[in-house]
Amino acid sequence: MNLAATAVLSLAMSTDAFAAAVGKGAALHKPQWREALRTGLIFGIIEGVTPVIGWALGHVAAPYVSAWDHWIAFVLLSLLGLRMIRAGLAEPEAETAVSRPASHSFWVLVITGFATSIDAMIVGVGLAIIGADIVMTAIAIGVSTFVMVTIGVMLGRVLGQIAGRRAEVVGGIVLIAIGCMILYQHIGAVA
Repeated sequence: MNLAATAVLSLAMSTDAFAAAVGKGAALHKPQWREALRTGLIFGIIEGVTPVIGWALGHVAAPYVSAWDHWIAFVLLSLLGLRMIRAGLAEPEAETAVSRPASHSFWVLVITGFATSIDAMIVGVGLAIIGADIVMTAIAIGVSTFVMVTIGVMLGRVLGQIAGRRAEVVGGIVLIAIGCMILYQHIGAVA
């Protein structure tokens, strides 16, 4: 793969994570750059590692993973989205800006990062078939995701301030929408 193809692939692989990061940033109480960088790092590492896993699995696991990847992503993102919507609609204990968390837990970010990167694992299988340089491609995907997610969290900060307390509901809807889009893309391709 040439440099342009790697750049386009990296950008494409980071778009789901970017959309999820906007929702995550909107759900937080004024996220700082440190939280944005932390979220970007977690997503970037996961998004960079999953194509390597897919590449390693190669042809052996491709039929099994590709048959279920869209369902796994849909379920994980929908559950996280429903959790966020529920939290956003819950009666506030006290109507203060502190009612939104300052950061997300490590495991919530890992699950969200994994759910948005399952397609990268399938891409890794394809990269093995064409004999692409997996190390450079994985680094490019990871760095692109890191940058896009960091920007997404900070963009979510602005949207969260505009939307107020219901920003978590918006973030949950975004996660569910991403899950539905992933499911539709795969089911639509089969039909």
